[in-house]
Amino acid sequence: MEGAGGICFSDHRGRPSCSDTLVFFCNGKKVIDHHADPSMTLLSYLRTKLRLTGSKLGCGEGGCGACTVMVSKYSPKDKSISHLAVNACLTPICSVHCMAVTTVEGIGNTKTRLHPVQERLAKAHGSQCGFCTPGIVMSMYTLLRNRPHPTMGEIEGALEGNLCRCTGYRPILQGFKTFTKEGCCGKNSKNCCMSSSSNNIDLGVSTQLFDPTKFVPYDPTQEPIFPPELMMMLTEKTPVLETFCSDKVTWFRPVLLEQLLKLKSKHPQAKMVVGNSEVGVEVKFKNQHYSTLIDVNHVPELKRIEDTPTGVRVGGSVSLTSLGDHLKKLIGAEPEHKTRVFSAIVEMLRWFAGCQIRNVACLAGNITTGSPVSDLNPLLMAALCTVELMSSKGGRTVTLDGSFFTGYRKNIIEPEEIIINISIPFSSQNEYFYGYKQSPRREDDIAVVNAGMRVVLIPGTDEVEDCTVAYGGMAPTTVLATKTMENIKGKNWSDGLVEHITPFLVEDLPLPPGAPGGMESYRQSLALGFFFKFYLAVLEQINRDAVNIIGSSIPESYKSANQSWDKNSAQGVQMYQEVPSGQPDSDAVGRPLTHLSALKQTTGEAVYVDDIPHMDDELYLGLVISKKAHANIISVDATKALAVEGVHAYVDVNDVPGRNRFGPSLLYDDVLFADAKVTCVGMVIGVVVADNQAIAQAAAKIVDVKYEELPVVVTIEDAIENNSFFPITREIKTGNVEDGLEGSDVIIDGEIKIGAQEHFYLETFTTLVIPKDGDEVEIISATQSLTRTQSLVAEALGIPIHKVMCHVKRLGGGFGGKESRTCLHAGVCAVAANKVNRPVRLMLDRNEDMLITGTRHPILGRYRAGVSKSGQLRALHIDLYSNCGHTYDCSAAVLERAMLHADNCYKCTNVCVTGHLCRTNLASNTGFRGFGSPQAMLVAETVMSDIATKCGLNPLKVRELNFYKEGDRTHYGQELQSLCLERCWEQCINTSNFVNRRQEVDEYNRGNRWRKRGIAVIPTKFGISFNCKLYNQAGALVHIYGDGSVLIAHGGTEMGQGLHTKMIQVASRILRIPADKIHISETSTSTVPNTSSTAASFSSDLNGMAIKEACETLLHRLEPFIQDDPKGSWESWVNAAYMNRVSLSSTGFFKARDLYFDWETGQGEPYTYFVYGVAVSEVEIDCLTGGHQVLRTDIVMDVGDSLNPAIDIGQIEGAFVQGYGLFVLEDYRVTPSGHLLTIGPGFYKIPGFGDIPSEFNVSLLTRAPNPFAICSSKAVGEPPLFLSASVYFAIKDAVLSAREDAGIKGVFRLDSPATADRIRMACQDQFTKQFPSPAPGTYKPFFVRP
Repeated sequence: MEGAGGICFSDHRGRPSCSDTLVFFCNGKKVIDHHADPSMTLLSYLRTKLRLTGSKLGCGEGGCGACTVMVSKYSPKDKSISHLAVNACLTPICSVHCMAVTTVEGIGNTKTRLHPVQERLAKAHGSQCGFCTPGIVMSMYTLLRNRPHPTMGEIEGALEGNLCRCTGYRPILQGFKTFTKEGCCGKNSKNCCMSSSSNNIDLGVSTQLFDPTKFVPYDPTQEPIFPPELMMMLTEKTPVLETFCSDKVTWFRPVLLEQLLKLKSKHPQAKMVVGNSEVGVEVKFKNQHYSTLIDVNHVPELKRIEDTPTGVRVGGSVSLTSLGDHLKKLIGAEPEHKTRVFSAIVEMLRWFAGCQIRNVACLAGNITTGSPVSDLNPLLMAALCTVELMSSKGGRTVTLDGSFFTGYRKNIIEPEEIIINISIPFSSQNEYFYGYKQSPRREDDIAVVNAGMRVVLIPGTDEVEDCTVAYGGMAPTTVLATKTMENIKGKNWSDGLVEHITPFLVEDLPLPPGAPGGMESYRQSLALGFFFKFYLAVLEQINRDAVNIIGSSIPESYKSANQSWDKNSAQGVQMYQEVPSGQPDSDAVGRPLTHLSALKQTTGEAVYVDDIPHMDDELYLGLVISKKAHANIISVDATKALAVEGVHAYVDVNDVPGRNRFGPSLLYDDVLFADAKVTCVGMVIGVVVADNQAIAQAAAKIVDVKYEELPVVVTIEDAIENNSFFPITREIKTGNVEDGLEGSDVIIDGEIKIGAQEHFYLETFTTLVIPKDGDEVEIISATQSLTRTQSLVAEALGIPIHKVMCHVKRLGGGFGGKESRTCLHAGVCAVAANKVNRPVRLMLDRNEDMLITGTRHPILGRYRAGVSKSGQLRALHIDLYSNCGHTYDCSAAVLERAMLHADNCYKCTNVCVTGHLCRTNLASNTGFRGFGSPQAMLVAETVMSDIATKCGLNPLKVRELNFYKEGDRTHYGQELQSLCLERCWEQCINTSNFVNRRQEVDEYNRGNRWRKRGIAVIPTKFGISFNCKLYNQAGALVHIYGDGSVLIAHGGTEMGQGLHTKMIQVASRILRIPADKIHISETSTSTVPNTSSTAASFSSDLNGMAIKEACETLLHRLEPFIQDDPKGSWESWVNAAYMNRVSLSSTGFFKARDLYFDWETGQGEPYTYFVYGVAVSEVEIDCLTGGHQVLRTDIVMDVGDSLNPAIDIGQIEGAFVQGYGLFVLEDYRVTPSGHLLTIGPGFYKIPGFGDIPSEFNVSLLTRAPNPFAICSSKAVGEPPLFLSASVYFAIKDAVLSAREDAGIKGVFRLDSPATADRIRMACQDQFTKQFPSPAPGTYKPFFVRP
């Protein structure tokens, strides 16, 4: 209940009487809960009990930042207030006792006042789908509360724990840059970052997407104060031990060390909680249950940092953020030689997790958890740090040495002992210390291998007196390289040391084939590479500081080996064509309007499916899914689940009243519920229907399923070996490939494999099903395919389609992943709702979503090309093998589009492309941005790259020589008209200064052995339309109301791409009224029937033309009244029409021109038009680790006459960064038995803020109207994605230089994604040669890439 004093909860149902009262403030309101549940997270409490749904559940493990809130604490001792950004999904509700919580709703809203953070993020176009936006807002807001005038470095650090899948990050950083001292000046400086726009006004080109001078100034004095009542309560209250209980969990909150020791003695197995970053994940995802939890954040002895004569003593509960801040102060105050250990720790903390985790995680947690890839434990071991342990029986001090960790996540700490503090020593004058880490993604990622290394030299010499070398990621625990440490003593730190030590390191760090974690050769090479870096770093320091020692010199080309990566401060220019000078102000087309939902997204007011308030009789579903990849189901026993209190039903195939088998293809092979057999891990067997999510999921886990396992096929190679294919093979053939090959001067054979890619939309699959009168059903589903969902649910329930109404307001991202698989999800929910006759809801957890919803299709491309000596293509044969998963889904359509794009931009008169659909025991793969074309185009560009390398030709010239020209026909016979390729190519090469930079890259590579740079230019050609003719249609419904306001409905769903905004702009032009008079509420099958999926980048074209027709009809009806009163207003004309009984509602319909393709002949005209683009990217790689950084990217994109330049540039940047994930970063791995390993953001890494190009320039091609689409525009969602292959080929260019330095020349294979391990192992050298890869088939790998 809520009153003047705040909110009070006093529900006594099933609660023990031992609980103290939980008190905290939320957005200034006091919250009192007499029976708080310790197992509940702050996020769950906010969303379900306080109905504050702005904070989103994106992952549940603290890896995406969508749930970020600010927690404020008051310290009566020093009268200070601290503000922390935390992950609400991991924060236990009891941990915020006596604190103040601020959510996105608490800082501003659209009805009263926007906070400057909210306003600037929205108006800088930094919010697309908006699901991640509240978390990003709160991360920035918290930073401002602590640093009112932050630097860009501080902003980037604050956002390390936040992910966005839509924007490409640049607009977010640019919007927030306005808060910095060095940020946007509002054009009040001679060196204004937007000065280029003034130079281009005469050309009709602009670089200004928003005007920062119109932003409300940020005034930190206007921020809400810490609640005085809470401050007074904390000042006057004597701290006491408090306890919070539920029927399953007890939470203790001691405030004295004595209390803590007694509790640990009484409950030795209790888990101690500081940040809950480990325990929370174990409970949520590893099925762990801890009945007793002890909050150790309030014991003074554990929160202290003390400087001592020998170093620093860090309390066990001190946060990593506080530790880093304190060490930085010491580094600034003490001589450099004393703080070398501190410097290594601070540097490691730069890359340790995200800001939200560092704010709550502690050093003691890292030690006790004992992860074998802990970033800090190798440093602590190498530094010989000591740990003070204490129990009720007494205390002891131990050294973090080789005996501390006794096994995987085990150590010598007794159950009743706690870590009081950790002592980190000063270093000495002749002591050198460094730390190293390599992870798949630099920021906020788990290490593959890390290390801490320390050496002490005999004073005045370069002879080793002592050495400690500790590694993580090389064994079940952090380990010391003992033989190395023994054999290095007495040796000189000079030439020959690395060669002498290498055999001992190899012996110390064995990794047999198939070892846990995989990548054995890479990890061993990393270990050697780290020591080599350490050797060079120490040698450089000796040469710089120890003037009396005449040691070995470092070759000039080796000095960059230890160069650290800089954090990106994204810079760049976005150029677009301004609207014509005579365009009316009311005509919104071509203007960079802000996404019309952006402000609601930044304030948390935007409603997604799971934000819809729960109904009183609503139930929740828990999935029972297959744990086997291929097996017969022997039995399913739900007896135990049904006995759980709060469970209402178990639903499976026997409860389907209509059809259980479905599929997008004519061959219906997808099922709602498994029937007798499962063919992939994650296949739905049944669902448990219960009162809430916790009960449903817990009960689902105890449904007993027995299997009879069958042989498993996982990879494309497995499918080829076992002849496991779907019975559809496609071929496109033109000319005579055999004759072309015979007449060629050079033959090139090769293959490349492009891996899977998880969609990772921030909002997972979510559906709410509401039974209505009789047999009517309402479906609210986060889907791109409302009509398909409507149809499938009707068939599943055995009712006519008109009894099913399906609608949605917005999606938190889609990217093709919510096109077909969501329909099955809705069908499962509908069957369950039908059985219990009550509303049911299901929002997949991130791990469930990644497990069962499918990915981008992995494709293996095998090619043979024949070329002339000059590099001209004469013949090309490509075989494409696509990993479809266990059912068809849309795999045939994906393969067909891939085959149609296997030419990319290159003409060849003799071509044969064949396609094969591999049937495997994985979740069915599905549509993803690009729909097969990026994979095929990468094969085409690999052919071009191989031609240049093998023939010794300039890659630019090879590509230019083979470009299509105006009027040429593709390999399937479609004539290319209005070809903009060469314009994009020339402009991109010129504006990027490619020729000069190519020379600079070559010069850099000549001077650097272990760091290399690469640069590449890559074009794209993307066909626009659905390949299935019947989908190329759209409908619209437009209403004009009495006050002149306009409501539009169309068939497309808004998922962040700005579709609704663009459609309003189109209507604005046709109706000749301002955009603010027009509104789109939602997408519904009850307003526009028979809609096509929002996909294929065709939605603006199709729906825009339908809206245009409807608006033109209405305008035609209004024309007589306009002529009668030409000086009248829009409102007066509408009123006159109404008074004369003229209909002010109209439908519109559009069908694209007839397109066709005949697979019998391999010829046709499947596309309405083509979109072109070119990108130049430059990278730098670390040859010893495989790490890389994108230094600069320039893009020129042909989008016709842009409907909205801000949205289009945002789509280009977002697609590019998503494609960068596909080709470089995102590594999808499964076990040989078909179980997904890369689940959740902890193990599957999408690009983060720090991964985007340091300089990111995007230009929209000017004066290139498209006669084939709405308002002369072009599609933009998918075409830019492939341009990120420029990063892949720049990496390949850099690797080529490294291989040439090693004496290895010629073509080499680099599969996609070009991950750190692949980059490193491609840079072959004396270290990689120590670890030859074992032959396939001689061992069972830890993981495979499907």
